[in-house]
Amino acid sequence: MTINTLERTKTQPRLDYSKVAPATLQAMLAISDTVHQSGLERSLLHLVTTRASQVNGCAFCLDMHIREAKAAGETDARLNLLVAWREVDVYSERERAALRWTERLTRLADNHVADEDFSAAREEFSETELANLTLAIVVINGWNRFNVGFKVPPGFGG
Repeated sequence: MTINTLERTKTQPRLDYSKVAPATLQAMLAISDTVHQSGLERSLLHLVTTRASQVNGCAFCLDMHIREAKAAGETDARLNLLVAWREVDVYSERERAALRWTERLTRLADNHVADEDFSAAREEFSETELANLTLAIVVINGWNRFNVGFKVPPGFGG
């Protein structure tokens, strides 16, 4: 099934939170706007949101963020290899640090964040950037929980 086919399906989410709790949606959008205005590179944010969405199995977010990343010039190779980012050399040290930080914060139940994880991120990001990167990870994990929990299908509402 192609994305175009997915976009045409009539599948409905378990709950349309945008309709039943519009203030919740507005709050999430406001936090997302803060992330987008933080000064972090858009390309980095695309990788972070896509990787967290892969970890969380969020089809809605993967569909959206991969399309956005490609529209912004991200390559198929880098998007396809994102799941195996440790095994390839197509990501910069800064991107690798962000991906490591993303996975650690997304998988808190599996492993606590070790000092070496923080140190690796701190080597590539200023304190302000690291705070903003952490907010980006918090936000995408929040979106993933809404969309996975309510089974929002790819292309819904758009």
